[in-house]
This record gives sequence, C-alpha cells and structure tokens, in this order.
Amino acid sequence: MDNLRRRVAAEALGTALLLVAVVGSGIMAERLSGGNVALALLANAIATGAALYALITLFVPLSGAQFNPVVTLVLAVQGAERRGAIVPLIAAQVVGAIAGVAVAHLMFDLPLLQAGLKARTGLGQWAGEFVATFGLVMVVELGRRQTPAALPALVAAYITGAYWFTSSTSFANPAVTIARSLTQSFAGIAPADAPAFIAAQLLGAFAAMLVCRWLVRAKDPV
Repeated sequence: MDNLRRRVAAEALGTALLLVAVVGSGIMAERLSGGNVALALLANAIATGAALYALITLFVPLSGAQFNPVVTLVLAVQGAERRGAIVPLIAAQVVGAIAGVAVAHLMFDLPLLQAGLKARTGLGQWAGEFVATFGLVMVVELGRRQTPAALPALVAAYITGAYWFTSSTSFANPAVTIARSLTQSFAGIAPADAPAFIAAQLLGAFAAMLVCRWLVRAKDPV
C-alpha cells in the first residue's frame, strides 16, 4: 500500500510537470511568436518533447512514468500493471494534469483555471487523435518489449513529431485533454470538444493494443 501511495504521488507530480511544460511553453510561444502560428507550434512541440524525455527518464523507476490513462489501461490489460492500481493512478494523472495547468497559469499571471475556447472538432480532428494515440501506444508497447532503455527518447521523439503530423496536434492523453480544456491559451481545447477527443484516444489505444498483440505473438505471446 505504501508503494502504491508513492507511485500515485509520483504519477501526479510527473503529470503536473508535463502539463506545466505543455501549457507554459504554449503561453510563452504564443507571446513571443508575433502571431506566427507555425513558430509557436514548433516551440510548443520542442519544449513538450524535451520535458517529456526528462520526466519519463526520471520517473520510470518511481511510478513507471505512465502519465496517461490510456497507457495505464493498456498496461493493465496486458498484465503489466496491477488492476487495483488503475483507478488511483488514473485519478492521480487527472488531478496532476489540472494542477499543472493551474501552475502554468500562475507563472504567467493568468486565472488559475479557465474554460477553454479553442474549437477542436470534426472528423479530421478525431481521426488525428485516433492516429496520435494509436502511434503512441504502439511506441510504448513495442518499445517496452524490445528497447526499454530507449523508451523515454522514443516517446519524446514520437510526441514531438506528432504535434506536426496529426491534424489535432496530438493530445493522445485523456488526462491532458481534460486539463487542456481548462486553459484559454495556445494549448487549449473547448470543454465541449474534449469528450470526442477522449473517445478517439480510447479507440486508438485499443486498436494499437490489438495490433501489437498480433505483431509480437510469435515471439512473446500475451
């Protein structure tokens, strides 16, 4: 039980720091880019990827550095995470993500939480979230089996790239989506659009898990 408490605390802290990076860099990028959206997105993507690499590397020994409810669910289904840890870990991720947004807003003298205003809806956006989450879960599942030492770099590189090659700019994380619905900054999403994003993320994660099972079945049956 004490170990679970420590893991829950680590997941909350790690996810909070991730959102500080995502939202904080988005605010800074928007303020400094002079209205150049491409430049702002590039800065946001690089800062997020760099922070993600550091956080995963440091938090893997503490909690597994999941920072993402769909990753936690997939690991549990695959038998790599205890079923009893699912709810505490996901709750910690969501609470930590919201806290991270509040800290980012505090640093930039904004209201701690704001209902997001940026519309992100439609088939293209939902497809983008499906693809983003499908790819992320593929990277996590194949990476942890084949090159675990490289997993922090693989995840960070994938997310940095996915900011650019997906129509949705790759949220790929229900906790992140909920938290980003509470900011009106560059990284935000309107709360009404968040549920469809989360549904697409869950579908993408489930599809990736099935594909990974098929790919690795011959040498590593699940």
